[in-house]
Amino acid sequence: MSGRQAVIDHARACFLRACWLDVAVRKPGNVSQTAPGHGMKASMFIASAQAAAGALFEPGARVGVRIEAAVAATWSAVGCNTNLGIVLLCAPIARAIEHCADAASALALQAAIESELAGLDAGDARAAYRAIVRANPGGLGSVPDGDVRQAPGIDLRAAMTLAAQRDAIARQYRDGFADLWALARLAPAAVMASNAPPDAAATAAVQRLYLACLSAFPDSHIVRKHGEGVAHTVMRAAQNWRRRAEADPALALDADPAFCAWDRSLKAARINPGTSADFTVAALWLSGCLGARGAAARESKGRWHES
Repeated sequence: MSGRQAVIDHARACFLRACWLDVAVRKPGNVSQTAPGHGMKASMFIASAQAAAGALFEPGARVGVRIEAAVAATWSAVGCNTNLGIVLLCAPIARAIEHCADAASALALQAAIESELAGLDAGDARAAYRAIVRANPGGLGSVPDGDVRQAPGIDLRAAMTLAAQRDAIARQYRDGFADLWALARLAPAAVMASNAPPDAAATAAVQRLYLACLSAFPDSHIVRKHGEGVAHTVMRAAQNWRRRAEADPALALDADPAFCAWDRSLKAARINPGTSADFTVAALWLSGCLGARGAAARESKGRWHES
């Protein structure tokens, strides 16, 4: 096996691990193995990850091709949208990892990601638009400029820039994935270094990572479906839980009936912080790809430190 293929295989394994952790751990409002919701269950997300992985890590494929093929594979596997945000976040990084001379170096990978974003073209935009329309995420509306139901005349990064003010994932394309890098700096690298089920410490680490994301700014998915007011209410609740967790590092959130009740109440109200879950997966994945060496080098600051 070539060194390049070994890097891709490692990235793919880390992706599957991150997607598995996403549902192995309770994250209020999201589907987990202990708490299904929104008409979905954990096995659908695991099947989606396995289906999408081949397309995301297809050697030589352009970003748009990866996005469209991953969404198509997901729909063939589970018949609904479970991972559009994850795919949009991971596709440019997966291609950057493939072409990066040292994918374990944070600085080198950041530069490779920026190069990939700069090289996105209208073909990437057309493919991504088709994927988004097919996935039909909750709350997808219409806009005067850059509507995904219209053929784009600009490249994918420019198209994402048009949506950056209203969508956190689009903002990553504009800003070189700055927010994701900052969140990955908080990710528990040890959790990704093992294939074992998460123990209490690993569960707590993943939950704290999720709360860091959810407490930083209003979740884009909630905003689209329920409006800014509901999104701010959920964000404030996450901030309170994050403060409690930081004040008591030994606190087991899952052991607190109020934490589980918050999860149930969000699902009962059909409120799904899906964007925060997508960022949690991508941050875990990026942390796993970099490993300890990358974790020591990351110095990004971003929204996750502002709450």
